[in-house]
Amino acid sequence: MKINEYQKLAMKSLNPALKKDEVLLNGVMGLCGESGEVIDLLKKHLSQGHELDVEKMAEELGDVAWYLAETAYALDYDLEEILQRNIDKLSKRYPDGFTVEDSIHRKED
Repeated sequence: MKINEYQKLAMKSLNPALKKDEVLLNGVMGLCGESGEVIDLLKKHLSQGHELDVEKMAEELGDVAWYLAETAYALDYDLEEILQRNIDKLSKRYPDGFTVEDSIHRKED
């Protein structure tokens, strides 16, 4: 599946009663909440002796993707453009791939 196709399909489950600013708020809050669920799984693994539940983590990452798609939609961006912009930024920051030296001395974007 192509990323923009995912976004289009995912947005079929968006609440149509929400105004644009409500979609943005829901998306950002959802990103925070779902990211918290991902880190909670890792915390339980590292600090509480649980097995790392990779399947549950993958499910939660899917939820992160949904809220990313919603947030981009609220900003009138498609996911392909969001991802391309990120790759462009990283390519400038680390033109030959990541190095500690480049990370320490990088210019703020």
